Amino acid sequence: MKFVTGRPSADPEVAARKIVEFANAFEPLQDGRIYIEKINGPFLFDLKGTPAPSLTAVWLHESGTFVKFTGAGAALFA
Repeated sequence: MKFVTGRPSADPEVAARKIVEFANAFEPLQDGRIYIEKINGPFLFDLKGTPAPSLTAVWLHESGTFVKFTGAGAALFA
């Protein structure tokens, strides 16, 4: 008997793809930056996702304020 339904972001690969989709929806600003709040809002609150410890598609700046696409992330939408 299963009482809890599966979350769409439980699979790390699916979660990474959704994060990249959210990031791709916005035009990068100076030097290819995408502000993290543009990704966090839809991912955490709409999809009920949890922060992933490592993503290969986006690079998180050490300040935590923006991300950039890595080569793998840019190849997904090329």
